[in-house]
Amino acid sequence: MTTPPPLLLWFRNDLRPGDNPAFAAAVATATEQKTSLIAFYCHDETSPSFRPLGGAVRWWLHQSLTALGADLAAYGIPLVLRQGAAATVVPSLVTETGARQLFWNRRYEAAEIAVDTALKADLTARGVQVASSNAALLVEPWEVKTGQGKPFQVFSPFWKTARPLAANRAPLPQPPVQRLSEAPAVASDALAAWGFLPTRPDWAAGLREAWTPGSAGAQARLSQFLMTALKSYADRRDRPDLPATSGLSPHLRFGEIGPRQIWAATDLACQGQLTERGPESFTRELGWREFSYHLLYHQPQIATRPIRAQFEAFPWQADEAVLRAWQKGLTGYPIVDAGMRQLWQTGWMHNRVRMLVGSLLVKHLLQPWQAGEEWFWDTLVDADPASNPASWQWVAGCGADAAPYFRIFNPVLQGEKFDPEGDYVRRWVPELARMPAAFIHKPWDAPTLVLREAGVQLGHTYPKPCIGLSEGRDRALAAFHALSPAETA
Repeated sequence: MTTPPPLLLWFRNDLRPGDNPAFAAAVATATEQKTSLIAFYCHDETSPSFRPLGGAVRWWLHQSLTALGADLAAYGIPLVLRQGAAATVVPSLVTETGARQLFWNRRYEAAEIAVDTALKADLTARGVQVASSNAALLVEPWEVKTGQGKPFQVFSPFWKTARPLAANRAPLPQPPVQRLSEAPAVASDALAAWGFLPTRPDWAAGLREAWTPGSAGAQARLSQFLMTALKSYADRRDRPDLPATSGLSPHLRFGEIGPRQIWAATDLACQGQLTERGPESFTRELGWREFSYHLLYHQPQIATRPIRAQFEAFPWQADEAVLRAWQKGLTGYPIVDAGMRQLWQTGWMHNRVRMLVGSLLVKHLLQPWQAGEEWFWDTLVDADPASNPASWQWVAGCGADAAPYFRIFNPVLQGEKFDPEGDYVRRWVPELARMPAAFIHKPWDAPTLVLREAGVQLGHTYPKPCIGLSEGRDRALAAFHALSPAETA
């Protein structure tokens, strides 16, 4: 009896065995056909318009692929690593293995869609069956439309339409662990050869301390959050000084956990009371992620071009020195500097603080939002092609459902409100650790004796503000008004 050819499973941004439609279908088919299954990951930064990954995400991806390899080993499924344009790598693997069936989960960036569409047509013409599924989203971007049949531009009506659909999408169970037929040997790159891990200098110590990439780490973090912080999430989520958020965003970035899994686990934890304040507020954050992918699918250029076209003419004042001070956490505004240093050390930043650092950069300092988006892309472990640019456009006032142009966050008032004792600032800006709470968010107002006792010398041990709050606000409002009040209102 002739052994059926092996099946191929292409992992992309779905590096988990549970609630993974492509994985479940591939395992079921391999079991039914009594054949082997070969999984592969293609690191593609050479296909047209593909955006190279940032440094922090590369570190995470190395760990995540290692964890995935261990997950798959329990099934006897090898994880093959290849590097290059998918249009070349995938047909080559099909030829090498003789596979006649390929499984993958869908992607949503325009360049990725183009590659997948062309590949599917090419392979189908060769007699290869290609099955695609949705593992990344609660609702497909094309499923949710306005009454006029158009994409949404505002979050609230989008979520009102999408939420009932999302609530009915149960996660798939992970296939029972079983040893599939032994797969033929296929050449694979060594993960270490891809150079994802930093060496000299090794800047990833803080990332290693803060995170456990992989599906098991994602599930552990979700369980911890649901047990300790879900009920109080709505009241404490804006407090960067408290362990009040889930920290699941980097696990979602590469699909180590899926939104359906999070939704179902939250529903179970709150005993079906998803409309209570904590669970409702938390699942709404999943809605914002869905909305970002809705925008990415319908507005493919959101990482580089404003959704509101009139902002193409905004009079930015790009300044490398100003940008560098912001990147290093040396703006002189303590909560902003704390956020930027947290980002550099851990690859992550609290969401409230992301809004504050973004507002200071694009409004008080008039730096292009794209510069902030690029820095986050390189330094965030959750740098996501949808949420990252959509959020920057929101802060800048040029995106869908954007913050009004006149909403300019005051970092002092925000710090006093959301870090009232200054614990967040003290953790990440140690030169201010001895400042009393009354002045930690505005050290320039502290009496000389207070500064001396705290060991703070403004302009020496800690910078003076890079721009006055009133000066920056007035300058920003003038620049936004220049576009025309009718357009920016």
